[in-house]
Amino acid sequence: MDQTTPSAPARLVSCGVPQFPRNRYHGYTRYDFQMGENAVVVIEPKHPAPGQRWVWKAEFFAAFPAFDLAMLERGWWVAFMNVGNTFGCPRAMRRFDEFYRQMTATYGFHRRPVLEGLSRGGLYVYNWAAVHPDQVGLVYADNPVCDFKSWPGGQRKATDPGQAACWQELLQCYGFASEAQALAYDQNPIDNVSPLVQAGVPLVHWFGDADEVVPWEENTKILGQRVEALGGTIHLFRKPGGRHHPHGPQDPGAFADWVLHHALNE
Repeated sequence: MDQTTPSAPARLVSCGVPQFPRNRYHGYTRYDFQMGENAVVVIEPKHPAPGQRWVWKAEFFAAFPAFDLAMLERGWWVAFMNVGNTFGCPRAMRRFDEFYRQMTATYGFHRRPVLEGLSRGGLYVYNWAAVHPDQVGLVYADNPVCDFKSWPGGQRKATDPGQAACWQELLQCYGFASEAQALAYDQNPIDNVSPLVQAGVPLVHWFGDADEVVPWEENTKILGQRVEALGGTIHLFRKPGGRHHPHGPQDPGAFADWVLHHALNE
């Protein structure tokens, strides 16, 4: 990275960090580099908003970018670290801890990112946020997996080779000795929303009520009921007849403005 570029943040050029390759992403500057064994992508807004605010996209970085582009347009950075297909397991969460530390302490980004979780990305954002509620500005989940017993552990795995393979990968990632041990696990997002409710972290889901992959009744609906039972609030935006794809809000610009209004800032 050119260290003389005014908009190039000190957070990406300090502490002897090597110059990072510059690429383009939908007309924005994209920086690609490594944090240990994990590839990192950071997208720079053309006119950064005060405070180095950022969206932390947990999974499927390049997929369905309309919301990300709307936030970039409003001066927010977008960042992603690739931890592989690890389903929000403890090992992945330790890497998320290091990513957060580097982004905030080394590169100076805001202490409360907006976490964005599409589909299985829901496992990542909720698992990390539940341990670090004071370091989260808002959780935005989109047709999210909130219970891996639903996906990829649901009944359809018997007839879906892809889902069955993901279930086996998940068992290995979490270190479960058996399927029974996985089914007894009680730290899925639906089980662990109390820290977020207690901390007042804004929670918002977009979901299709005809989702054929991650049924909302087994995920968003249960999580929402448990949030409300704890006295909390969750904002649910339903897409009538919506399926698992496409992800994203119906009006990305309006939703980006909504996020700016609701995200915690202190």
